[in-house]
Amino acid sequence: MAVAAPVKRPRGESLRHYRWSDRLAFFACWATGLGLCLVAAAIVLYMLYRGLQNVSLDMIFSRPQASADQRGAGGFFDPLIGTLMLTTIGVVLAVPLAVGAAVWYVEYGRPTWLARAVESAIEVVAGTPSIVLAIFGLLIFQNTIFGWMSFTAQGGAVFGRSFLTAGAMMSLIALPLVFGATREGLQGIPQHVREASYGLGKTKIATIRRVLLPAVRTNIGTGATLGMGRIAGDTAIVVILLGATLQLSQEGSIPLVNQLRGTGSTLTSYVYNNSPAGEGNAPGKAYAAAFVLLMIVIALNFVVTFIARRGSRYGYGGAR
Repeated sequence: MAVAAPVKRPRGESLRHYRWSDRLAFFACWATGLGLCLVAAAIVLYMLYRGLQNVSLDMIFSRPQASADQRGAGGFFDPLIGTLMLTTIGVVLAVPLAVGAAVWYVEYGRPTWLARAVESAIEVVAGTPSIVLAIFGLLIFQNTIFGWMSFTAQGGAVFGRSFLTAGAMMSLIALPLVFGATREGLQGIPQHVREASYGLGKTKIATIRRVLLPAVRTNIGTGATLGMGRIAGDTAIVVILLGATLQLSQEGSIPLVNQLRGTGSTLTSYVYNNSPAGEGNAPGKAYAAAFVLLMIVIALNFVVTFIARRGSRYGYGGAR
């Protein structure tokens, strides 16, 4: 979804002109916003404090090892690569599907009942817990027809766990965000812009490709960036569909494809496994991995802000 700019109070308007009920509502909203800022700042500062105490370059760039001694258990290079791979696969699958659905919904939307059904289906997907998506995905990808996507044992048993299967289900997490941002951008473009394009002899598909999509590219970028943040922070799909293995594994002999068909883990599953609730029970490494993951999410948020401010310079279609 697009990032909305704050509404400015009219010049010369003062709180003295408000009624008491409006003043109380104003201070309640102000206190709520300040409280959320304090909560976010407390989380970031605490993770910075604990993360900087434990993180090191050797931990980031060394592979995890199976060892009872945590000093010889390596770092989290494989989960870091797994996070980047899974996020890329999920976004690459989600963006074209979401943009295509948004264009069809806004520019065509016929029959109306089907457009409403598509919008409702996307809202249902957005509200479905990721653990449900993971279990549903495992049920689907264990079928023989999807055996090319993951490890297949002798006898034809399909495991259904790989970067491809996990990325396919992760795309469902990012898809509603990209769809919503693109839909809002297209709906914000005035109708006379389309009519001007038609008046110049452009067809509808040419208008969409040459006028509308370039105008909403900031919305698409905002939705994709928010989707990447959601994918990077999910754990349920990683555990069930990616295997949450200690190191990256390969399946097959075709370069790159063997990595996509293999299993692995991400920083979220690594943090859980090394927390006191996990098998590793190494809180120091959990804090270090959480610190790196937090830095990635914060970087994505800065990208969203940059895209939104850059898009606000344009008259329409930008993320305002």
